[in-house]
Amino acid sequence: MKLKRIFISITFFLLILNTCYAKADNSDKSLREMFQNNEAVIYSINLRTFNANDKNGNGIIDFNLGETSGSFINAISRLDEIKALGVNTLHLLPITPVGKIKALGTAGSLYALSDFTSLNPQLMDNESELSLKEQAKLFFDECHKRGLKVIVDLPSCGAYDLFINRPDLFKLKEDGTPYVPSDWFDVRLFNVPDDKKLLNSDIFALHKFFVSYMMYLGADGIRADVATIKPYIFWKELIKFARSKNKDFMFLAEASENWTTPATDNAYFTDYKKLLEAGFDGYYGNYFDLKNWKTMPQLSDSVINQQKILKKYTEKKSVIGSFETHDEVSPLLIGGENFSKIIIWLNATLPLNPYYVDGFLQADDYFYDYSNKKASETFTDDEYYYVHQGQIDIFNFSRKPGSDSKILLEEQAIASDFRNEFLPQITKGAFIPLKSNNEKVFAYQRIYNKKSVVVIINRNLASSEDVIVNVKKIKQKSKISFVKNQEGIKLLKSKLVGRLKPASVIVFSVQ
Repeated sequence: MKLKRIFISITFFLLILNTCYAKADNSDKSLREMFQNNEAVIYSINLRTFNANDKNGNGIIDFNLGETSGSFINAISRLDEIKALGVNTLHLLPITPVGKIKALGTAGSLYALSDFTSLNPQLMDNESELSLKEQAKLFFDECHKRGLKVIVDLPSCGAYDLFINRPDLFKLKEDGTPYVPSDWFDVRLFNVPDDKKLLNSDIFALHKFFVSYMMYLGADGIRADVATIKPYIFWKELIKFARSKNKDFMFLAEASENWTTPATDNAYFTDYKKLLEAGFDGYYGNYFDLKNWKTMPQLSDSVINQQKILKKYTEKKSVIGSFETHDEVSPLLIGGENFSKIIIWLNATLPLNPYYVDGFLQADDYFYDYSNKKASETFTDDEYYYVHQGQIDIFNFSRKPGSDSKILLEEQAIASDFRNEFLPQITKGAFIPLKSNNEKVFAYQRIYNKKSVVVIINRNLASSEDVIVNVKKIKQKSKISFVKNQEGIKLLKSKLVGRLKPASVIVFSVQ
């Protein structure tokens, strides 16, 4: 029986690697084209919590009480809800099996990959007659029926469980022990040689299998976790392999202009420019620094620098609105709902692909009462609820992200409608910083085909700011339409003047 299982696994492996794939759905545009043109609106989800049912409200899924965690099957019932937010792309946090030895959290970190060649059994609906693979394929199919593209996360390191089974895949010290990357205690560094050496054939084969498997399920692209940790030649060859199967398969690199050194000791480092050169369609950028930006030049310099860099490549490249990711603290904890509204409008109007994490638009502060307390039940060797407080839980069987507040959902509805109405100006228009007498005010214009969008934001979350902004291309016959305004703001010829309330957002169109 063991030999038979091995034969079946090898047969499936070869089938996956040698199958050519068409586009994952029948829409006119591929995800890759949408992303390159800043038309992808991305929503990141942890399937393990996405539609979890926490009946008693304690934040943890108590299976012995009949509560259920998220799965491929029950996730389907939320797809229409997410589509209604203006989203057209899902980013699935890792769906691969997770490690249980030296683990973080009672379910194990999503990024502690223990197997490249199968799916996380935690995402199985045991009430369904379908196999786990069939359930996953059904989920992808249901996404595509609704016009939702799907990006799947590729973890950068291996779980300790995988090291025990395959030590040959890992970088070892002289004493034979693996490297623990930084404070990622539950994973170990893969042995990926640098650009001057040959590829580790076993590591590369497993990555090829993963990409092929995701294509088989229906994925439209890959998000490479800590892409900087692997060399240029590795990504170039892997992307070349993927594109030989599907020329429209998209690759997104977790990388930033701000990352100039290895993510951890003894790790390789490839900067974002080399990653784009290797074939990635885009990267994270540095918009997660918004929390530290207090003046307009900090925003405009970043946007302008990115646009200059991206234009250097033959093929189109882009970035995401990485204002809030699963690695970032909730904007609610940084600046409350007003700061979150600013993020919504920056996502909607800057030259990027908007990006949201499940729970953000539902006003979740990702504060978990059970954080770091001893668990009554665990599925790993960790007896405590390990949590990055303020960030979406990726370590435990926890509640569905969200809250009772509808404020940000309402704001997103307005911003999404506006973005769709002026999509050519936002995706094709020039980014023009506007002259202002106040650096604490973000002011810019997006102009295309004689129409423009104007955005003015008081970045000061605590105080009002007096401002005079010079707006371009306003003529006597111009039609001005405000979608966001406040009392006391006046547009006098080509100047917007007034006192902006703390964190206020002014948005209007000029036609």
